[in-house]
Amino acid sequence: MKLALLGTGKIVEEVLPVLERVTGIELVGILSTPRSLEKAEKLAKRYAMTIATSKYEDLLQSDAIDTIYIGTPNNTHYDYAKKALLAGKNVICEKPFTLKKADLEDLVVTAKKEKVFLLEAITNQYLPNFDVIKEELTHIGEVKIVECNYSQYSSRYDAFKRGEIAPAFDPKMGGGALYDLNIYNIHLVVGLFGKPKSVTYLANKERGVDTSGILVMDFGVFKCVCIAAKDCAAEVRSTIQGNKGSIAILGPTNSLPTVQVTLNGEKAQVIDVNTGKHRMQAEFEVFERILATKDTKAAQEALEHSLDVMDVLERAAQSTDETRSHV
Repeated sequence: MKLALLGTGKIVEEVLPVLERVTGIELVGILSTPRSLEKAEKLAKRYAMTIATSKYEDLLQSDAIDTIYIGTPNNTHYDYAKKALLAGKNVICEKPFTLKKADLEDLVVTAKKEKVFLLEAITNQYLPNFDVIKEELTHIGEVKIVECNYSQYSSRYDAFKRGEIAPAFDPKMGGGALYDLNIYNIHLVVGLFGKPKSVTYLANKERGVDTSGILVMDFGVFKCVCIAAKDCAAEVRSTIQGNKGSIAILGPTNSLPTVQVTLNGEKAQVIDVNTGKHRMQAEFEVFERILATKDTKAAQEALEHSLDVMDVLERAAQSTDETRSHV
């Protein structure tokens, strides 16, 4: 994989040292805004990238690059991905893939037509502890209740209250608790159980953006609540309750740091097979393998999962609009 990165923000700075450790990934270029070009040049020098630019065409026209990683604000994902696919580049896009399901569907069609790969960077689907959870589901009987809580007080919330709107709180840029923190909960639940029968999102809104909210998903045989907040904090923990026991995830759903399994009448068993690697390393190891071996089946399965998640996000947003219209 000959990779170029879009953006110089926090997520790109976090992933660069991870990518440096993944065998098969060659870091080639980085894109920034003209205002941040100096920062891009410093990152390029630090990680031995040959291209640092504020012109997207420089990356798209380079034969030294075969894959584009999109780590820019949520509202830019679709346009950047579309241009990359049409230029014959594989695309790895940060969550959420797009802000609209129709946009993701269009990208899927484009990727197929151009015969390139399209993948969503979503950590929890590729972590070893995710496989542990799937295996332990067979031991806890019939699932009855699922609850995920990923709440953390945002460092930008105080500024937001003063009227200083960062992208994380800008509704026009796809900000808010649903698309930022709750999306990890949704990916986890959909990855384990598929699409729900119904979706309702109850959001606390300030200045037009959901600063916190509760997503209720009905799977018929069990019910699920996904909580995320950027305006308040609580213990970050998730539980899956079955009639023969329970599974607890002790920590954020983006890293699944520790899994605790408690069967009825038995002592809790703590499991962690994530091997101490950075939470983003496992996904890029899989992406590198998919591209190197041209594993279209694995890529298609990942896309189908992403489409299911996007369906939940869209239904959640629609339910919020419907709720507000009746108030």
